[in-house]
Amino acid sequence: MSKTYKIALIPGDGTGPEVIAEGVKVINAVAAKTGAKFEFTNFDLGGERYKRTGEILPDSCVEEFKKFDAMYLGAIGHPDVKPGILEKGILLRLRFELDQYINLRPVKLYEGVDCPLKNKEPKDIDFVVVRENTEGLYLGAGGFLKKDTPYEVATQESINTRFGVDRCLKYAFELTKKRNKDKKLTLCGKTNVLTFASNLWERAFRAMGAKSYPDIALNYVNVDAVCMWMIKNPEWFDVIVTDNLFGDIITDLAAMIQGGIGISAGGNINPEGVSMFEPMGGSAPKYTGQNVINPLAAISAGAMMLETLGLEKEAKMVENSMAKSLASGKIKSLAAGKMGMGTNQVGDLIANNL
Repeated sequence: MSKTYKIALIPGDGTGPEVIAEGVKVINAVAAKTGAKFEFTNFDLGGERYKRTGEILPDSCVEEFKKFDAMYLGAIGHPDVKPGILEKGILLRLRFELDQYINLRPVKLYEGVDCPLKNKEPKDIDFVVVRENTEGLYLGAGGFLKKDTPYEVATQESINTRFGVDRCLKYAFELTKKRNKDKKLTLCGKTNVLTFASNLWERAFRAMGAKSYPDIALNYVNVDAVCMWMIKNPEWFDVIVTDNLFGDIITDLAAMIQGGIGISAGGNINPEGVSMFEPMGGSAPKYTGQNVINPLAAISAGAMMLETLGLEKEAKMVENSMAKSLASGKIKSLAAGKMGMGTNQVGDLIANNL
């Protein structure tokens, strides 16, 4: 008997339910063609629940998520809820408590998608950023002294452990080997200034490469130079590995060169546990219910989820369908309201082109 994959759905806020519905539509279409089996369970988390009940993320939900094969998120963010409450209370808490220590961001330009870089084509933009997801500055270590006075002091520490760095590097090395593209792994850091944290990263990087991955080319680039070369020569990159803060910054830049947030997807990965996949765009509340939001990032996140579950053939079907659909010219733009078709029609197009 074939396995039934249990997927926890968190449609979330704003247009999140609309884009996640199209992702589920495409996954169900894949299932109909391949015989793969999925069981979806919806979780009511987000701004409306918080407004209604005062609850952000019940402890029972965190424990329940551990029983699923994967989590599929639409968007978190509500205009009536102060920024940071939902993001920290749901997204960051899930990353930390489920130990989703890898943030995975593929960066791929498809034919038919406008790129802001002059003379760059799909063959030039095809790399992956592996971001450490549970350490660094985002742990929130620090505090205030004499807050709200003229003498206020604020500190925030970047905490990096050899254990956390090593497991992130190992994931990146293995991904570089699996991609089998340029077999080049780039470490993005700032060793000339961050002489403790970035130094740990580089020492661990070179030690692991020399010992276990002699066939992979090691490349170190300071974070400011990564931003520069990502614009000038994105074709230089195969896999980039970096810490939490630098990864947060460079992946937004990377999203722009692949056509924008509207097609950018990410995964919060625990290779030994449950992982969560999401589109990188926000909840876009002003477009809620208008059937104009672009669901491609959510559909791409669904493909990432399939691949991480080991359903590589099914994931490739979705990716190929996206490529075919975008190259056809039927999707006029990735911008909300300018696609030339509705949100549900884009989902139909991808499902029909499988």
